[in-house]
Amino acid sequence: MKSDVEELMPRLLPVDCGEDTEDRVLNGPPRNPQEYLRQVQLEASLCPDVVVAQIDPKKLTKKQTVNVSVAGCPAAPVGFSPSLSWQQHQVSNFSDVRQSITRNRTHWSNHTLDDNVQIPKLTDEEGWKRFCLGEKAYLGSSSSSLADADQEPALDYSKVGFPPLLSIISRFNQSTVLMLLDILISWFEERKFVPQLGRWLYALLACLEKPLLPEAHSSIRQLARRCAQLRSTMNSQEDENLPALNLLICLVARYFEQVDLADQPE
Repeated sequence: MKSDVEELMPRLLPVDCGEDTEDRVLNGPPRNPQEYLRQVQLEASLCPDVVVAQIDPKKLTKKQTVNVSVAGCPAAPVGFSPSLSWQQHQVSNFSDVRQSITRNRTHWSNHTLDDNVQIPKLTDEEGWKRFCLGEKAYLGSSSSSLADADQEPALDYSKVGFPPLLSIISRFNQSTVLMLLDILISWFEERKFVPQLGRWLYALLACLEKPLLPEAHSSIRQLARRCAQLRSTMNSQEDENLPALNLLICLVARYFEQVDLADQPE
């Protein structure tokens, strides 16, 4: 024997309520299941068979979805990639740094910041670039190195960027770490490597939790490829940025297990 619900189901299928009821059905809330179904039919009949999207091309110039190659890093010139023992040593040191940050996070997060340390709002991308890199690097000045700034009697962090102090990075949750990594890596995609960028990238990687979230996985691979791309254009093994680029590639590939990006022994 059919239940009451089963007997009612055929009655709820679309039915023709008559042309004189169309205005009432569309203009008011349905009073019963039949009117509801009729309203759905009438609304659907008003939709065009083909819809052409009207898209403003100017809105597509930023933050487009792109296809990212899964290929490995560009090969290093002969003699520019580090030895396997060097890579293993860096991974060991990096692991120690991560453990130290974890152990002391509560202590440093409660440490009072100096009055001149004004941490940007989470959504202020330009503010974060200025905060981490300083005005010189942010504006593209060739004299953005912290090495030069260290010789000044009074260091102006607004010009050279704040270092990734433990009292600062210990305040970052994973959302902030991922957001800031993405901001700095995106900046790096279009500009040269500067020392303060390397310090921040190292510190943020040290705060990045495992297992990696998909967005973190994508960002650090992008970072390793960019480092390898710059390294592939170097003409001298004495380039001051070579060790830093090798280190970032090593950490992404060896510590975060993106092994297809790893430098292989020559």
